[in-house]
Amino acid sequence: MVREIIPTADGSQTLFLPEMDESYHSVNGAITESEYVFIEKGYCFHPNPEPTVFEVGFGTGLNALLTAVEANKNNRKTIFYTIEKFPLEDTLIRQLNYGKLISKKAQELFEKIHSCKWNELVEISPFFLLYKIHTDIITSPLSNIEKCDVIYFDAFGPDKQPEMWTPVIFKKIFDLCLPESVFVTYSAKGEVRRQLTAVGFQMERLQGPPGKKQMLRGIKKNSIL
Repeated sequence: MVREIIPTADGSQTLFLPEMDESYHSVNGAITESEYVFIEKGYCFHPNPEPTVFEVGFGTGLNALLTAVEANKNNRKTIFYTIEKFPLEDTLIRQLNYGKLISKKAQELFEKIHSCKWNELVEISPFFLLYKIHTDIITSPLSNIEKCDVIYFDAFGPDKQPEMWTPVIFKKIFDLCLPESVFVTYSAKGEVRRQLTAVGFQMERLQGPPGKKQMLRGIKKNSIL
């Protein structure tokens, strides 16, 4: 699949897939979107001083990088699980400018995040442990993932990758969550909200990042299935 590196409004880059007519991040700002949706409304919102995070869609590694930066800044020990069926080529990764835009330390973290082994827990820093899972969430039982406090749902949009936005996937994720876990996604579609509500999340619409009116956040309450 062809992937093109394109700039976004805040100076950070994203990847564009001509075949799907879809980008990995918002063209209104890749870093801006990720910091708002996943870090501010998800990771920083949850009160656990030592959270476990599960990300659906490792992609460029941007969400992992921003979480590592935040964890190090606040001495907040974090275990970060992320799943990806199609890891990016090293040549593409080396061209992405996320770490360079943030700081020299962030660039070092970005390189470690991408160079570490898949399918094992790796210490990226004293406050950020990473477990990259190379598999398909649709078929994987996710048996090697600990119960989680925060979920980043960052698959391609429901109109582009509908097989990822289903009650079966959402129930699988719900079962991974601890009580009061936080689920965040950039999508605000009514059908997505209804499906997440049906598996047991208490859903709310929040103001979206630049270029989007709304996003969704859910809290795990009681399962009704």
